[in-house]
Amino acid sequence: MNNDILKYNQSQTASDSEICDALATLIDGNLPGAEGKIWHRHPVWFLEGNPIVGYVKLKAGIRLMFWSGMGFDEEKLKAGTGKFKDASMLYTTAEEVDANDVKRWLDKAGEIQWDYKNLVKRKGKLERLK
Repeated sequence: MNNDILKYNQSQTASDSEICDALATLIDGNLPGAEGKIWHRHPVWFLEGNPIVGYVKLKAGIRLMFWSGMGFDEEKLKAGTGKFKDASMLYTTAEEVDANDVKRWLDKAGEIQWDYKNLVKRKGKLERLK
């Protein structure tokens, strides 16, 4: 696990840290070729420079977000708001993290991608990559 991500996880409360560690372990083990780092103050994993998945501490819990998650056709993932294609899951305990769900979502994340890397260059227009 990336040291900065490890520090982020350790900076959380004990229960939130447990959720973060579980998510980071699943992401690192099931998203081949991804680079994990801190981006906009929270852990995000990239494939070829494109943000794929990340998590962040919110008041309500730990939010696991997939940048292209709306295309996964997964009932548990809640669609984001606005013009982007993100979808997320909120966790309040580590026991809620279903490894099978997360692994399935990560498989889809590797296949279904929108080009967020070039969003600014395209003046806010998203294009499908794969």
